[in-house]
Amino acid sequence: MDSPPAGPPGPPGPPRDPAALAGALARHGYLADRGTATAAYLALRTGRPLLLEGEPGTGKTSLATALAGVLGAPSFRLQCYEGLDAAQVLYDWDFPRQLLHLRAVEAAGGAARAAEDLERSVHERRFLVARPLLQALEASRPGRPSVLLVDEVDRADDAFEAYLLEVLADAAVTVPELGTLRAEEPPVVVLTSNRTRDLHDALRRRCLYHWVEHPDPEREVAVLRLRLPEVTERLARQVAAAAGALRAAALVKPPGLAESLDWAGAVHALGAGELDAEVVEGSLGAVLKHREDRERVLRAGAPSVEDLVAAARRAG
Repeated sequence: MDSPPAGPPGPPGPPRDPAALAGALARHGYLADRGTATAAYLALRTGRPLLLEGEPGTGKTSLATALAGVLGAPSFRLQCYEGLDAAQVLYDWDFPRQLLHLRAVEAAGGAARAAEDLERSVHERRFLVARPLLQALEASRPGRPSVLLVDEVDRADDAFEAYLLEVLADAAVTVPELGTLRAEEPPVVVLTSNRTRDLHDALRRRCLYHWVEHPDPEREVAVLRLRLPEVTERLARQVAAAAGALRAAALVKPPGLAESLDWAGAVHALGAGELDAEVVEGSLGAVLKHREDRERVLRAGAPSVEDLVAAARRAG
């Protein structure tokens, strides 16, 4: 008896241990240290949200994107800000389509339909516009949960944080006209915070927590080489060293990993193979994003351009 033809390959399952997850993340462009890989692995195994805190630019957001790639799962991003409310993240009604529907019913001679029937017809699921949170719940399937990134949750108001907790705990939302819409499987949730305010203990209790540090020099060089293969190792080492010197200074906005990538890309775009005084001065806008920080390096000299060049040359 012939075997039935094999179907298309299913989505990849979660890696077997933290090391395997770190390897899978690397294949999707994210080099995780042991602590980050372990925290992400535990979040996948236990089904609990993962709360990542750390300085801006340490790669918190990128982890969610890479996790979605590892799982072969759809991903959704909810960017938080002050004043964000439930209507902006859950759903809205498509009023123009509802109005067109009513006019079509009227044109077809349906004006005599009972008011209740008409009201029910304009609140069918097809007229509901899902926002990121509802999209993540509806896209999550058994064996292939979606990935929901709740980015910079510390920027949202306290009331929204409490509401978010309720929705994530039940993996469901209630639409008065339609009833409860529940995820077939809870999505993988990654929350990030830059610590602009303290998060409530209730949120922390429900999450696995991990503090994300700036990468050490070796890992930063590896990330630069992975993301910008056109940049030489020597230049990557110099940029990582100079970025480290800037982080050690009391700047308004110390450079994160994203700024290091911008800086290395900018230097390469200038056709330079190393950092010298002229290259550093010409490319500072790629790594320092505040006038005060730029003035400090160019005028006050703490660190100076010469300090950055010296740090770079010691590295490579």
